[in-house]
Amino acid sequence: MITSIQNETIKKIMKLKQKKYRDEYDLFLVEGFHLVEEARKAGCIQTLITTLDETFPEDTLHVHSKVMEKIAFTKTPQPVMAVCKKQHQTLDTWKERYLLLDNLQDPGNLGTIIRSALALGYDQIIMSPESVDLYNDKVIRATQGALFQMPLCQMDLLEAIALLHKQGVGVYGTSLHQALPIDHYQPQKQMAFVLGNEGQGVCQAVLDACDHTLYIPIQGIESLNVAIAGAIVMYHFPKI
Repeated sequence: MITSIQNETIKKIMKLKQKKYRDEYDLFLVEGFHLVEEARKAGCIQTLITTLDETFPEDTLHVHSKVMEKIAFTKTPQPVMAVCKKQHQTLDTWKERYLLLDNLQDPGNLGTIIRSALALGYDQIIMSPESVDLYNDKVIRATQGALFQMPLCQMDLLEAIALLHKQGVGVYGTSLHQALPIDHYQPQKQMAFVLGNEGQGVCQAVLDACDHTLYIPIQGIESLNVAIAGAIVMYHFPKI
């Protein structure tokens, strides 16, 4: 059992709480029984970390509870965590439903959108390089494990839109300006929708590359939270 946070392996694991080391090592952390189980199903676990006196199928580090408290993100952590390998995917232009995310910054919003996209049967999410880190702990927790099931890739959105256009995928931006109401459009075989930054929305260059622009009619308030808006759009345009 490891009892000191000065242990070299523990020091490396603790570095994974910072994005620059997650990028450098191509690894990230998950915490709790549910997320560890979802990571196991996806075959992503490199090392399991636990305070339990039990045997697990993965390479396992048994640590003291005080060490676990230092590694964990929560104040009262569950007795299991895992070091996981990042999943690298590319754009698959032969699918039916896509969600493009332009510079989202709130971890909770990103995690909720990933979870909603999985629940509503969308095929892939494409994130701009400027978006919040996919492997931020708050993102992972908000996905409730959907991170391990939802195909995701990160790339320049203008490049992604160009590739989608080559396959005949219609791309729909979301905006409060120079847009038509969501009910104006009917579900098509292949569709992609762009959601924008929480404060600025979809950037003009990306909107200009879209085929159409839509908005959700609302009353009493100026705009919706991007995760809520995304769920409405995805629900409104199911696969056909």
